[in-house]
Amino acid sequence: MSNNQAIKKSDKVISPAAQRALKEAEERRKLRHKKEAELEKEKGGPKGAEPTRYGDWERNGIAYDF
Repeated sequence: MSNNQAIKKSDKVISPAAQRALKEAEERRKLRHKKEAELEKEKGGPKGAEPTRYGDWERNGIAYDF
């Protein structure tokens, strides 16, 4: 791999494919945050992250599958 095909970042070389993947991931994060900001806030719901975001009910790192 030539020097013009990779970027050196904190002693690690990142390939062009990895750079594209990081850029795409950042765009997806921005889109997700934008969509979350548009949602109406839940009233009386659980505090913090959605407890069912992984398909099971989760509290304090413990998953409960009903």
